Amino acid sequence: MVFLVKTIYSMDKNFYNQASAAKMGWDPTWFGEKYFDDKLVRAIKKWQRFRQLGADGLCGPMTFRRLWTERQAKLAENAVGAPFYSHHIVNNGQLVPIAWDKVVLWTDQGGLAAREGTYYSYAGRSQRKIRYFVNHWDVCLSSQMCATVLDKRGISVHFLIDNDGTIYQTLDMQHAAWHAGSSRSNRASVGVEITNAYYPKYQDTYVEKGFGKRPVVEDAWVHGSKLDPFLGFYPKQMEALKALWTAIHAATGIPYETPLNQHGETSTVYEQNVAYGDFSGFVSHYHLTKRKIDCAGLDLKKLLKEAKDD
Repeated sequence: MVFLVKTIYSMDKNFYNQASAAKMGWDPTWFGEKYFDDKLVRAIKKWQRFRQLGADGLCGPMTFRRLWTERQAKLAENAVGAPFYSHHIVNNGQLVPIAWDKVVLWTDQGGLAAREGTYYSYAGRSQRKIRYFVNHWDVCLSSQMCATVLDKRGISVHFLIDNDGTIYQTLDMQHAAWHAGSSRSNRASVGVEITNAYYPKYQDTYVEKGFGKRPVVEDAWVHGSKLDPFLGFYPKQMEALKALWTAIHAATGIPYETPLNQHGETSTVYEQNVAYGDFSGFVSHYHLTKRKIDCAGLDLKKLLKEAKDD
């Protein structure tokens, strides 16, 4: 009878930890184990005792918050003396591989970090539910300039893509950056600012800085109006963007979908179901609001197919 009670008690703890992991986004490897079993319970107890927490073998909210905070601190510690470029992005403290050779985390040397107080912090909370990825252009000459502008405006974004295709991650995707204009959109999304000064008058500046001429977009429509010619993105930036999308898909499960028009092509107008409905996929900022035009001319359907097929 005693053995039966102990077995049921053990099963209850394993079940609790499994449910906790599903809700909050951790897994047994965070405690050095592989499975939701008695070994994991013992590992959690050992971890808790070392930190003078109640050693019950359960990864509840308090244990998870402490664990999450320590993992974030470890990222920063590992950055000391590390190579300038990383080979991963970060989601809820977990490293997600990315097939791109120029990625810089906010903890890396030369990194660009979002300023505290410019995003919704989900530190130590359940895994944030992310429905869609928002593409922006920054109307700046570089990602460094964009980061400065964001800081001054008291807003943030998760990723920046520079002229040479370098991807900067400015904060953990677990946090909700202030990039999409409303709390409703910010809390449901991740975003990127692709650097592009937009106006053709800056073409000479790009040439002088050694980046070469940008493509010029002459036939872009948004919200029913045709835009005047503007600067497009460098091919290297588009390759970086597709690599980022692929990593985002792996990290969050966001599907390779985008809003389409009645002809099955990338939508060029505001889509109410993106901001208010249950749409999940990759969008441009103009899909969320009629007040924005970025990223007009970006054929998300075509690029997503290429990203999926790579």
